[in-house]
Amino acid sequence: MTLLSRLTLSALALLLATAAASAAGLKLIDIPAAGEAPALTGAVWYPCPGQAPTEIRFGPASLLAVRDCPVTGGGLPLVVMSHGVGGWFGGHHDTAEALADAGFIVAAINHPLDSGRSPIRRPGDLASMIERPADIKRLVDYMLAAWPDAGRVDPARIGVFGFSRGGYTGLAVAGGTPDLRLVLRDCPTYPGNRWCEQIREGLLLSRPIVHDKRIKAAVIADPALGAQFTAAGLKDVTIPVQLWASERGGDGVTPAGGAAVNRDLPVKPDYRIVPNSGHFAFLAPCSAAFAKAASDFGEPELCEDAPGFDRVAFHKAFDEAVVAFFRTHLAGEL
Repeated sequence: MTLLSRLTLSALALLLATAAASAAGLKLIDIPAAGEAPALTGAVWYPCPGQAPTEIRFGPASLLAVRDCPVTGGGLPLVVMSHGVGGWFGGHHDTAEALADAGFIVAAINHPLDSGRSPIRRPGDLASMIERPADIKRLVDYMLAAWPDAGRVDPARIGVFGFSRGGYTGLAVAGGTPDLRLVLRDCPTYPGNRWCEQIREGLLLSRPIVHDKRIKAAVIADPALGAQFTAAGLKDVTIPVQLWASERGGDGVTPAGGAAVNRDLPVKPDYRIVPNSGHFAFLAPCSAAFAKAASDFGEPELCEDAPGFDRVAFHKAFDEAVVAFFRTHLAGEL
């Protein structure tokens, strides 16, 4: 064997060992219904050292992880994730995998009234927005008490990641209270949306927005209803926030919403505008199968970006920045 061959084999062995050492484990979760609150389904990612990840398929979507790898270690920080309208728990799987590789536990659920994978989906009902923060609080409750490996989670180190309506959710659960009456200035026009009708009736406005003081840091990407969070509504969001905004917006989310949140947060966030990006650039890069399914379903924009925008390259930098932020603000060695 030549020296070059030996070096090539050594490099390959090192590469494989590194990949195996930083794999993400994956377990599915089911959170039982509680009173009028419906059951929640989702997944948990976590460190899985020493094993090589494999492709796990969920319909046209695929994740890279080790299914049901044993959970090891203790005192691990937790990040809970909230998806956008019509999304699902795996919509930000690359970010979840990166966090798990870095030593975090990550839990994500399908919001029952607002997920494309929910049989009771009602995105045009204002209740879908009011109940989202409560869903996340229930997820935190589950991870700290009922999850079989709850004892491995550090209850003092919990963060939230949210995109689009999930960004709204993250701000709300972290202490924000939107003024939903401001929606009347620009009522959503897509078929079936009843928000303005319900706001005028005033029935749902009496229901409180659920907050959770256990949340210690937040990453918020292109938040929906950003302009409905006034300075008064954000005064209690005093945790560190990394705030991302697309330059082009989309799906009803505008750059002005992110700018308003940046202006009105009482503690200056780490604010980042992504050049040449559209709203859906924050979703995980699409596989060919998922891109075809999105196109067949009439939503090709989920996977299409502006000319010259490289979603894969962006997500490499995005995931690194998210990991670095949570490492800094969910204090402790990882």
